Amino acid sequence: MGANFGIAGLDWQQRVNWDRMRKYRTERAREMMKKHGLGAVLCMYDENVRYITGTLTPGWNRLKPGLRYALLCGDGAPVLFEQGDLGFQIERHSPWIPKENVRHSFAWIKGAAGPASTQQVNKFTKAILEEMKRHGVAGQKLGVDFIDINMINIFKENNVTWVDGMTAMMEARAVKNVDEQECFRIVGAIGDATHWECMKFLRPGITENQVTAHLMHYLYSIPGMEDVEDVIVSSGPNTWPNWRNFSDRIIQPGDIVFMDLAALTWNGYKSCYYRTYCVGKEPSQEQKDTYKEALGWLYDSIGAVKVGATTRDIALKWPSAMETWGYEDEDQAAANLWGHGLGLAQYDPPVISRIWSLDHPIDIKEGMTFALETQHGKRFRYGVRIEEMLIVHKGEIEIVSNFPVKQITVVDPLPGYGDHVK
Repeated sequence: MGANFGIAGLDWQQRVNWDRMRKYRTERAREMMKKHGLGAVLCMYDENVRYITGTLTPGWNRLKPGLRYALLCGDGAPVLFEQGDLGFQIERHSPWIPKENVRHSFAWIKGAAGPASTQQVNKFTKAILEEMKRHGVAGQKLGVDFIDINMINIFKENNVTWVDGMTAMMEARAVKNVDEQECFRIVGAIGDATHWECMKFLRPGITENQVTAHLMHYLYSIPGMEDVEDVIVSSGPNTWPNWRNFSDRIIQPGDIVFMDLAALTWNGYKSCYYRTYCVGKEPSQEQKDTYKEALGWLYDSIGAVKVGATTRDIALKWPSAMETWGYEDEDQAAANLWGHGLGLAQYDPPVISRIWSLDHPIDIKEGMTFALETQHGKRFRYGVRIEEMLIVHKGEIEIVSNFPVKQITVVDPLPGYGDHVK
């Protein structure tokens, strides 16, 4: 699709056009804001702040709404309320935000400020209202992506008409432009390389957390790598049910192991990318058959992806959790047969599951980037899991995860040496 996978900036080759991408994201958020009748949207979640401002939330700020936040009002440039005096660095590093639009935040740290929370939220609300007035949208609806009891009370006292703003932001983030798609391809290429590194490092005798640590070290050596949220390494009985974690379990000859990059974050864009390995011997015929079934479910669902289809069309390709595993309902198999958007968050739209997609379908649109994943297994014995990342184009689907997938990857440095293992 024209990807070059370069991760450095060059003067002689067009790669990711960061300025174009930032403008696209801000204007798409503005478009969805107006579509939903909002005069302004207040973003407190990391991915939304980055989407409209193109600024990075430091690791220690993440998952703490209110330490830093951003406001998009009417037709104005985004206003960033930065944590403490970090705004001086924003002025230096992010010149696309007008200097007069860089403020300091008023934090109450999800209520950890105790009795001072009311004081802080009053200051927070006053600053928001002042910006809405400055941009000519005073009195109009304020969309918010986060709300807590302190905000609810102070907003009521100040007659702030607040409504859901997350839906508008989710709709904005669902469709990626050409630069975001290129970022996604680079994430896929990094994932390919990391699975290859995993294949080389896996061997009997090491532990799950040693594999995770090795791959973390490998990933953080890559320029542009901001965060590695999780490298899931599960082996043997830990693979089914898939507990989506890692431990100090020693990997034994003949173990099924799967590894998931959930999520490496390169320049903000995230992965989710499973592959299944067998360490020290060929998998049994039963394991191969189980894998074949899961692979069929996966590629049947990929075959249903096209512009104009719906998430229902995709979910219908997956079997019932009640019939397949004898579960009580589909919710008990949540994330077993699964699809989810990937972008600045691990969960952009669409999120696909038999739990809701059959009754509440969402249209598949050109420019969506998401992962589809399936799994199957025998309880406390072994499980297999496979996942592909893809981009939806007008006339085709582009898969950006390219590590071999047609069969379980056998890690056997001396072919046949583990044949005696049952």
